[in-house]
Amino acid sequence: MTERTLTPVVTGRWGSPTSWTLDTYTQLEGYTALRTALAADPDQLIQLVKDSGLRGRGGAGFPAGLKWSFIPQPKPGEQATGAAAKPKYLVVNADEGEPGTCKDVPLMMADPHSLIEGCIITSYAIRAHECYIYVRGEMLHCNRRLHQAVAEAYQAGYLGKDILGSGFDLDVIIHAGAGAYICGEETALLDSLEGRRGQPRLKPPFPATSGLYAAPTVVNNVETICSVPYIVNGGSDWFRQMGTEKSPGPKIYSISGHVQRPGQYEAGLGITLRELLDMAGGMKGGELKFWTPGGSSTPLLTAEHLDIPLDFEGAAAAGSMLGTTAIMVFNTSVSVPWAVMKWTEFYEHESCGKCTPCREGVYWLAQILQRMLRREGTPTDVETMLDVCDNILGRSFCALGDGAASPIMSGIKYFRQEFLDLCAEQPDQPGLGSQGRLTLVESHR
Repeated sequence: MTERTLTPVVTGRWGSPTSWTLDTYTQLEGYTALRTALAADPDQLIQLVKDSGLRGRGGAGFPAGLKWSFIPQPKPGEQATGAAAKPKYLVVNADEGEPGTCKDVPLMMADPHSLIEGCIITSYAIRAHECYIYVRGEMLHCNRRLHQAVAEAYQAGYLGKDILGSGFDLDVIIHAGAGAYICGEETALLDSLEGRRGQPRLKPPFPATSGLYAAPTVVNNVETICSVPYIVNGGSDWFRQMGTEKSPGPKIYSISGHVQRPGQYEAGLGITLRELLDMAGGMKGGELKFWTPGGSSTPLLTAEHLDIPLDFEGAAAAGSMLGTTAIMVFNTSVSVPWAVMKWTEFYEHESCGKCTPCREGVYWLAQILQRMLRREGTPTDVETMLDVCDNILGRSFCALGDGAASPIMSGIKYFRQEFLDLCAEQPDQPGLGSQGRLTLVESHR
């Protein structure tokens, strides 16, 4: 582990005793960025975040400052009309339901005040006076810790009326969801916040002009908002010293699976899996077979991709996506069809049912995979799944359908023979009897 690869910025306070308390946070430069921000013009803050190159840490990687600038604001000296006259809202996506992703929960557990400070600065920049943090309902301890931190912030004068004598008012509301994966999609999250069933909205209109309560809204991920105070304190040039030119800054990589030391590793964007595996103590129980760079909804990669840069451009060039940087590592003991089936069953269960390609397509993909794992498949099943995936990819209402199709298509791309070996009519290969293959699959049920 070297200083070149480890970059503790948003995780810098995690090791401090009682890091979640206001006292510890203020002792470690907490809320100093807020004072700097409140003394600046809101447009200066937006430009600062633009200059830093901060990109959304929730998966899409959209430039945060650019998203903030889309919020319509009244022109100086003119009467506000249309969307500019409506109240503005900041919504923090803390749903974190992507399989393998576990960065936002420890961030909120260990350092909730960094999120609150980021919320205040962001709200000030976009002229919002209400902020909602949408937390996944199962995260009970996380929910309680956020409520406690918000209460501390109100008591200390960092939230509420006339924050630190600046004349700026802000209320932060913690909202617990009901555990729906689809509510990780920003417009479904907004519907859920409004008390409706969580389903994605048609875009356009986009949340920047017609979001929460049909008013201009910024929706950002927890890690994105937590990065803002550090940018205000350190400056855009400092932030750009980490990461790459097009993907600047540090990133929390969640490593799980067959590694010696699974956990969170914060490093500059562009680090490789080979370096991360060294930091995590190497493989466990066998050699690397396949891995996901950003959760189960991102296309699989193999041992051939150990040295690709894990930034937004590098992952895309390799045929995958950086996503939430939830790196799930699998050794040679794992059956690819079995792993893909488990993910597909998850997406089948979590599909909101709004659009036909996802509702029907993912259901039939799960049925085919389950049949193949029972050794009742046919050689045509592989092509059938690819055809179904082709009819889902890019045709579903939101990205859930794409996420369900991606591991299947990439799994077949790199491990087609494993799928064919599960077909009942497929003859045995020399040196590998049918019973041996069955045992491999059965061992992971």
